[in-house]
Amino acid sequence: MSAELLSRVLLAKLERSMPLRSAHRCRRLQAAARTFLYLLVCLFVSAAATAAAPPPEASKPLRVYFVDVEGGQATLFVTPEGNSLLIDTGWPGNNGRDADRIVAAARDAGIQRIDYVLITHYHDDHVGGAPQLAAKIPIGTFIDHGENREPGAQKLYDAYKALLDSGKYKHITARPDDVVRVGSARVKVISADGNVLPKLLPGGGQENGSCGGSAPAGDQTENPRSLGVLITFDRLKILDLGDLTSDKEYALMCPVNRLGHVDIYIASHHGFDQSGSEALVHAIAPRVAIVDNGARKGGSPSALDIIKSSPGLQAMWQLHYSEEGGEAHNTAADFIANPQGPDAANYLKLTLQMGGRFEVYNSRTKRTEVYLGRPSDAD
Repeated sequence: MSAELLSRVLLAKLERSMPLRSAHRCRRLQAAARTFLYLLVCLFVSAAATAAAPPPEASKPLRVYFVDVEGGQATLFVTPEGNSLLIDTGWPGNNGRDADRIVAAARDAGIQRIDYVLITHYHDDHVGGAPQLAAKIPIGTFIDHGENREPGAQKLYDAYKALLDSGKYKHITARPDDVVRVGSARVKVISADGNVLPKLLPGGGQENGSCGGSAPAGDQTENPRSLGVLITFDRLKILDLGDLTSDKEYALMCPVNRLGHVDIYIASHHGFDQSGSEALVHAIAPRVAIVDNGARKGGSPSALDIIKSSPGLQAMWQLHYSEEGGEAHNTAADFIANPQGPDAANYLKLTLQMGGRFEVYNSRTKRTEVYLGRPSDAD
């Protein structure tokens, strides 16, 4: 029923319920009243329609694909608006295996290009696949920490630098505290080129009881120079520090936790025991951890145990069963994308909703686990 017709019906009922004299007076006011009721009904209908139909992007999630690149990293973020960020590109060689798997994830997400490719550092399992990927899908901008600092990684860096020098791509050299906006996701730089965030973030500032004594010894590779980021989507926070080593974790988190708590922790260094110290993991208190390990790369028993003992952890997910970890240290079978045996390229997919709810999907089991917002996030 239209708003105008509804107003006429209401007026007719009003007249029938009144005495004759009152009805006569009512008819004299009918023209003005009809206009008022028409506007009132329109306002009601409009408000109801607005409540029933959320803004176009409000109900769409942030999707995160943890692509299986056999112990390297390739993590694809696709925002509700269709913008995209890829963190690392997997290995070189293998007949373009890793680039093909990344492109398959992009197609599944419904995108035809990758807006940003962030290179955490210049080791072969992180930057090695960049030239092959660039040949298979359009890329907008590369983000990195600057020049290579490890002689043994120079060949890989040169291949990557050739892409930048081609003039086909935009380029950002990131520094701690920089922010890159990718649609409705906010990407905050936490570490880069050996430096860490110098100030407290909202929610940080707590004394860190897991720091222990002196800082761990560092190394001279590209690992401690990893470009690490905190990605915020509405109320949810995802931390990915690449292969940042425990000495830099100590510099970031001790004596005071500068980051506060996060919702999802992408395990540093594939769950290798040079990274992922208690000073980091227990202080950030993730609800869920995702380990992008390979069968024989990453997944160290001590690193997995630190994650599992973190306060407030609800689940640890792994891309592969860790041969080194064995039954005593791996997570439960349903939370592993690729169990023992031939690799099947199974992936994990994280879906984040506005309001704090998120879920993790295992492409092997076809099962999804749902995680509600923190109690403090309740409206």
